[in-house]
Amino acid sequence: MSQSKMKAAIQSEIQALMDRVMNRVLVEDPFIPEKHWAAKPLYAALVPDEVFKGSHFERRFVTPFGHAWENLALIAAKYGFGYGSREYMLTGTVKDGRLRRISEVLNQLEHQTKGEERRRPDWNIELAYILEGKGEEIPVSVICDIYAESKQTGERVAFELKGPLPNSDQTKVSKEKLLKLYAMTFPQVAHAYFALPYNPYGKKENYDWSFPNRWFNMRQDESVLIGNEFWEKVGGFGTYQAFLDAVNEISAEYKVRIYREYLGIEPPVHFDRNL
Repeated sequence: MSQSKMKAAIQSEIQALMDRVMNRVLVEDPFIPEKHWAAKPLYAALVPDEVFKGSHFERRFVTPFGHAWENLALIAAKYGFGYGSREYMLTGTVKDGRLRRISEVLNQLEHQTKGEERRRPDWNIELAYILEGKGEEIPVSVICDIYAESKQTGERVAFELKGPLPNSDQTKVSKEKLLKLYAMTFPQVAHAYFALPYNPYGKKENYDWSFPNRWFNMRQDESVLIGNEFWEKVGGFGTYQAFLDAVNEISAEYKVRIYREYLGIEPPVHFDRNL
């Protein structure tokens, strides 16, 4: 893996995103104080315009960046494994008994039986139970968010990549996909993971977003990767540092532009603090 090439590709992706964001907030959809006052006169009377100008930028930054994670993961996969693809379909067969047990496990995680506590997620116990299912082979297809394949060893890995605070429905769908991949009679991947690009809670043992915690033990399940665990897995050793270096090298340029061109103020001292 060439970390310098990976870093350059990551920078190119982030620069393209930031250029689009800057064009939107400066040209296509700028913050117009008069429009803000007309739409929210009470808020505008009580709170300085600069606060809402900041939130205006944030909304137009966070949403497109949510879609960029898959592009960045794909870059890491191509440099780390040798091949990567988005929305990749894996097809195999699963015994109907295993499919029934997958539905059973998901239902128990979602619904509480009267007089009993809701089932707590435990990947190893659930998978072992599912793999005991027998019966007729049923064709099954799974579309994974990110697929990676090693050109050297032939190892194949699938990732369900979601935002750091995923909702319950999308987490359930991802868990069902992972269980089906592992339940295939002739496995199409060596490993499959539920992955988050970064951890808003800091350490993995502190992750505490309730919705995915219904479906996975986010702190302990081996099928869960968060932050640097994911980047090192999809891109190889050193990927997370390459990602941080890529961002740090271009961050000051965009911060200066945001301060001067969007906020209309000079950057404060120590504005260019690195990740």
